[in-house]
Amino acid sequence: MSAFHADTGFELGMAVIVPESDMTIESDELLRWYAQARRDLPWRKPEVTPWQILVSEFMLQQTPVSRVEPIWLAWIERWPTPSATAAAGSAEVLRAWGKLGYPRRAKRLHECAVVISSHHDDVVPADVETLLTLPGIGAYTARAVACFAYSARVPVVDTNVRRVVARAVHGRADSPASVRDLDDVAALLPDDATAPVFSAALMELGATVCTARNPRCGICPLSVCRWRTAGFPAGTEVKRVQKYAGTDRQVRGKLMDVLRASSSPVTRAQLDVAWLTDTAQRDRALDSLLVDGLVEQTTDGRFALAGEGEIP
Repeated sequence: MSAFHADTGFELGMAVIVPESDMTIESDELLRWYAQARRDLPWRKPEVTPWQILVSEFMLQQTPVSRVEPIWLAWIERWPTPSATAAAGSAEVLRAWGKLGYPRRAKRLHECAVVISSHHDDVVPADVETLLTLPGIGAYTARAVACFAYSARVPVVDTNVRRVVARAVHGRADSPASVRDLDDVAALLPDDATAPVFSAALMELGATVCTARNPRCGICPLSVCRWRTAGFPAGTEVKRVQKYAGTDRQVRGKLMDVLRASSSPVTRAQLDVAWLTDTAQRDRALDSLLVDGLVEQTTDGRFALAGEGEIP
């Protein structure tokens, strides 16, 4: 099959020529589906504040919704504002983060709260440019907060959105991150007040229907999809399964569990028993936690969560 035919696709044995420039995602179809099928996630409720939405975006990075929801609910009840979070100690924040993983996110969230409370009158900035200056906020999070918290018409691109656009618009099973992503999604956004809802719906479609594995094309609300028209060509991207067992991430997590469970600094011996499989790996993991500022060492050689390393 030629590149031309692969791009245009086939239907019922005949070539279906659909110029890419004319391809779009019908907003009415997507919005109708989203109104009926959207998940009832707590950070989508109308009373949720921009800060609480920002917290959810930090937590949802590389972490499933099911694990985030209970921790997010407890978090915003305890620290509903940036100033409340900033007033908490680093160790309190790391404990509250619990088993979400990647605890550097918790540290950066705390730093972000400090900056918002001290330099932005305890109000999360609404524009992407200012959001990008805050600790821990990158291109995706800045646009997600501007869109979902302030209804800004900005393209929001995560792996779910990228996959839907790759399939429906470009006819590919998958697509690596590209400098074109923002422009592609910006071109799809409606020119009216429904743009933020469209962004949420596009993300929801990728998360629940147009999934990476076993996409449920039979219930897809989109009447036009280049990937479907082309006969579902296989992807070219090699997916590497990220293992967890036995990795430095797991060892770091074991060490953090010991520290979170203690209200005072612990000895090296107490940490050592957390991972006996590979002592060199354990030492490497502890060193990385110290470098990341998640763990502190006291003057008498014990270890504590950040902010608890001072001996009274």
